[in-house]
Amino acid sequence: MARFLLSAADLAYRAARPLVFTMDAQAAHDLFVRVMRVGDSAGIFPAMARVMRRAVESGTAPVTAGGVSLPSTVMIAAGLVKGDGFADEDAALRAVEAGRNIIPGWRLMPALCGAVEFGSYTRWPRLGNPGRVIWRDAGARSTQNRVGLKNPGARAAAAFLAAHKQDLPDVFGLNVAVSPGVADPAQERDEAAEAFSFFVAAGLTPAWFTLNVSCPNTEDDPRGHQTRDRTRALCQAVGAVIGGHGPLWLKISPDLGDAQLAALVETCAETGVRALVTTNTLGQPAPSDPSLTAGVGGGRLHPAALDTCQRIAHLRDQTDAPLDIIGCGGALDGAAAHDFMQAGASAVQLYSALIYRGLLAASIVSHELDLQAKLHQDA
Repeated sequence: MARFLLSAADLAYRAARPLVFTMDAQAAHDLFVRVMRVGDSAGIFPAMARVMRRAVESGTAPVTAGGVSLPSTVMIAAGLVKGDGFADEDAALRAVEAGRNIIPGWRLMPALCGAVEFGSYTRWPRLGNPGRVIWRDAGARSTQNRVGLKNPGARAAAAFLAAHKQDLPDVFGLNVAVSPGVADPAQERDEAAEAFSFFVAAGLTPAWFTLNVSCPNTEDDPRGHQTRDRTRALCQAVGAVIGGHGPLWLKISPDLGDAQLAALVETCAETGVRALVTTNTLGQPAPSDPSLTAGVGGGRLHPAALDTCQRIAHLRDQTDAPLDIIGCGGALDGAAAHDFMQAGASAVQLYSALIYRGLLAASIVSHELDLQAKLHQDA
C-alpha cells in the first residue's frame, strides 16, 4: 500500500510539475512559504499530514546516526524551515510577543516529512540579500540561491519555538551558523556560543544541534571558518554550551582540500562532534550577476558532495574517528541517496528533492533507497 501511494504521489507531481515550473523559482518559493504559514496555523493540516506520512512510511526502518535515533534514513536539510528575516532583534522579539508565526513550516513540515533540521539561525537577525535570490536549473534538477542566511536571529527563534514547545516534533534538529562578516575569531566564537545558549536556556530539546560553518552566499568566504584552529575554538565553545542537551554535528563546504578535511576530521574527534553534514551548497556565480556568489544545490552539487563524503569516510576509517557522516547534496532519488550510503554516510538530508519530487520527497526517496539497498544485496 505504501509503495502504491508513493508511486501515485510521484506520478501526480510529475504531471503537475510543468505547471508549477511556469512560475519562476523565487515566486514559487515565496508561495510555498505562504502555504506553510497557513498550514501551521490550522491544526487540521498537520494532523492530516501526519496521517499521510504514517501511511506512506510503513515499513521504513529507523536508523541511528550522529548519536540520534532517526525515524528514517532520510530527513529534511536546513534552509527551508528557518523563518522570516528581520532588521533587528527587538523587531523580531516584538513579532513573537504579538503571536506572529516567524518560522513558517515549523509544524507542517515535520508532520509531513519526518525529521527536519530547523535553521540556519545566526546570533543576530538578518534580512538576507536583496533582489532575486533563488533560481532553478530544471535540466540538471538543480537549484541555486543567495538568500544570505535570512532568519529572525537565534534569540527570537528560541523564544518562538519555546512558546510552541508542546507542539514541536519528537525528533528535530537546530542549525546555527557563524556570524557572517565577523573577522575576529574571538567574536565569531562568542557569538556562535551565545546563539546556541538561547535555545538551551529556553529549555528546547532538539535531537541534535548543528554548527554551520559553510554558508557560501554571505559577505565572507566560508572556507576561512573551516581551519583547524577556528573550527576547534568554535566546537569547544559550542560544546561547552550545549553540554548534555544533545549531540553536536558540523556542516561543511563541498570545496575543501584534503589537508583541510583531515584537519576537520581530527578536530571533530578532539571536540566530540558526532557527525559531519557533507555538504552545504557549492558557491558559484549567480545566474543574474556573475560578480555575486550563489550556492548550487541538487543535481549539480551531488558529485562534489559525494566526493567530500568519500574523502571524509576514508580519513575517518584511517584514524578510527568516532564520527558519522550525513550525506547532503543532490539526494534527489534513491540512487543518489544510495551513492551517499555506499560512500560511508549513515543518513541523508535533502532539500532540492522537494522541488523536483514534491512534498512527499523524503518518503519517496526513503522507499527508493530501501529498494536500492535490496537490489545491491541481491547483486
